[in-house]
Amino acid sequence: MGYDKTAWLKRMRLRSDMSAYVTHLTRENLPLGPIDVLLKILKEQKLNASTNSGFISGSAGAVCFQDAPLHSITQNLIHEQFNMEELGNKVRYRPFGLCFRKDYAFRKGARPVIYEQREIAKQKFKDELWRVVTFDLTDADRIIDWTHEREWRTKGDFAFELSEATILITNSSAYNTFMEKVDKDILEKIGGIVVLDPILT
Repeated sequence: MGYDKTAWLKRMRLRSDMSAYVTHLTRENLPLGPIDVLLKILKEQKLNASTNSGFISGSAGAVCFQDAPLHSITQNLIHEQFNMEELGNKVRYRPFGLCFRKDYAFRKGARPVIYEQREIAKQKFKDELWRVVTFDLTDADRIIDWTHEREWRTKGDFAFELSEATILITNSSAYNTFMEKVDKDILEKIGGIVVLDPILT
């Protein structure tokens, strides 16, 4: 039996491992630093889809989110920072980004990814490869497991209203820089700002 939105949100609030939000983390895109990338996203009101040059399979691009509470998001950030060499020395994201209510993202086409072995996924989900994240525990020397991100994706770009976006900023210094640079009209419309430093430390 289904239940209404009030009961659904109450369930989320009573669970430390769940969130009513999905989070998109970003990073620098030289010559732009992470704050300038964030400002560009807000100005355009759009997250651009990544393609197979990143971590997306198939020909369709996708925007990636994590379905986790902020304390878990920060644990993922710390893991990325301290295990960069293990992860191929590739910076995938920084502690800057945007959160959206899960029901809002769902209405705009975001869905949980499908975790599966690459070859099986190519056969079973060939029309939805943008949604597939490789998952393979068969080789003890080459474990592939990204389930800690509880990823969601949306096919193609993700356009959004500023009022639906909560901004994530790493610390007070970055917050001050953001506030100096952000257009006042954008600032009046966004859903809110969260500084992550108290959670990161």
